[in-house]
Amino acid sequence: MRNSAKLNQLRRGRSELENHVIDEFVGGHITRREFLRRGSIIGLSVPLLGAIASACGGANSTASSGGSAAAAKAGSSLKIASVVPTGAINPLSIADEGGLTMLQQTGETLVFNNPKTNVLEPVLATSWKSNPAGDVWTFTLRNGVTFNNGQPMTADDVVYSFQSQTNPKVYVNASSVFTGVLTNDGVEKVDDSTVAFHLNGPNGNFPYLISSDNYNMVIVPKDTDFDKWEKTFVGTGPFVMKSYQPKVGATFAPSPHYWGGNVLPSELQFIFYPTQQPQILALQAGNVDIVNLIVPQGAEAVINNPSYNLLVSKSSQHRELSMRCDQAPWDNKLVRQAMALSLDRPGIINALYKQYAQLGNDNVFAPIFRSTDTSVPQRTQNNSKDKQLLSHAGHTNGFSTQLYTEDYQEIPQYAQIIKQAASAIGINIDLHVQSQADYYGDAVFGKSNWLDGAMSLVDYGHRGVPNVFLEAPLESDGSWNAAHFKNSIYDGLVKSYVSALDLSSQRNYAGQLERLMLDETPLILAYWFDSISVTKKNIAGVVTTGMGQIYLNRAGLT
Repeated sequence: MRNSAKLNQLRRGRSELENHVIDEFVGGHITRREFLRRGSIIGLSVPLLGAIASACGGANSTASSGGSAAAAKAGSSLKIASVVPTGAINPLSIADEGGLTMLQQTGETLVFNNPKTNVLEPVLATSWKSNPAGDVWTFTLRNGVTFNNGQPMTADDVVYSFQSQTNPKVYVNASSVFTGVLTNDGVEKVDDSTVAFHLNGPNGNFPYLISSDNYNMVIVPKDTDFDKWEKTFVGTGPFVMKSYQPKVGATFAPSPHYWGGNVLPSELQFIFYPTQQPQILALQAGNVDIVNLIVPQGAEAVINNPSYNLLVSKSSQHRELSMRCDQAPWDNKLVRQAMALSLDRPGIINALYKQYAQLGNDNVFAPIFRSTDTSVPQRTQNNSKDKQLLSHAGHTNGFSTQLYTEDYQEIPQYAQIIKQAASAIGINIDLHVQSQADYYGDAVFGKSNWLDGAMSLVDYGHRGVPNVFLEAPLESDGSWNAAHFKNSIYDGLVKSYVSALDLSSQRNYAGQLERLMLDETPLILAYWFDSISVTKKNIAGVVTTGMGQIYLNRAGLT
């Protein structure tokens, strides 16, 4: 039963945008789960969201970060298997799982995206809000935060960190997030505990873009030399770096300055491995306690073994197969459609992921996104239509092409499946499986097989909202546009989607984008897969994300 008096009291002082979200929930237009998520985006606190839900007749409960449920003991020394970082641990340039896992042990973002609920939670910022237009977002910083070198964190540090990550004069990986959204001069220190972001235009999902989803966006001290950061790992997180040896491993100890309470482990020892298989063997041999972010293919011995804990979360992780829309034969959308129709998506999932994946529909709207238009028909294999399309495009006898990809998780096996499916319709693929370092190159156009290849198969980590997936790989000026796709209608729809502040508008634009991507098919996205990590049975308190982050400050032996 609704408590109108209490609800009216809770509404007082709320902005127009905040009351709009409350109205959507009160009117039954969005679920309680969606209310919590949307409310967290615009800065309503978790206790306030719970109180509003309670006033509307729902249970007053709060969500907590996902992880293993049993209590962990303090003092454990933990060994973690991780993939080898592909380059220097530099907050500006990291773009791989091994690197971001290292970065995240000592670095923190303003906001955390809870991997179990997709709800934003405070970290270095305690609250945030937007103006009515959604183009200025203001964040209140947490008091009493100290870097692990003993230096207090200030608003000046936050401004410096963001201005460094939006510097147009140097390469920064976060440009995939900030291009067209936030410029260097849009970051403002309001006062000692407040920072404002003046955006290029309205953005209803902006807090996600500076959350843990944006793994580069850790806060560092003002005037940090990023090229030398690997020597210090200075950050506000729960650990301090004891040693780091490229290609070998790293050791971390609890930071005596951590603001977030007691850190349970006495030590973390990360051991680097080139591929998943030796990580699984090390776990079976008892040489490591945790393997972070695995895929089922090749890990059956531990996934189906009750002697281990599986940490599983639905995510938006996926692989994107791009085709160069500016080069023959891929400049003809009929050829791209034919390639997409050649794939047996349920068969691919069964071979590589079993029950731990969902069908992809060649667009970047994952099943977990609330704005996804689920009414768009699912693309299926059609081995008569795909050959007809090739014939209509003038390729009755097929053609030859090259596909570049990386030696990472199940991707080489998936690439072989693609090669076989293409062969069945007359497309001969010359497959190049490279180390991640060779494949990514300098991660810029003209110097990367990922961005320059005729076909390119790349991994994408989890995001809580589709903004990065919509912009970086598909907009005409996208920094990760491996498909070299240029479509003004698409660009306009993305701008409209990003600017929309309410769910119904976002879903409307999402449907238009999904249908456009199916028609144009600049990329093939055959499946979305769950985030899976595995630990020994006696390990608890581990929190992982689909991005590859692993939070261990509350982890240990049970």
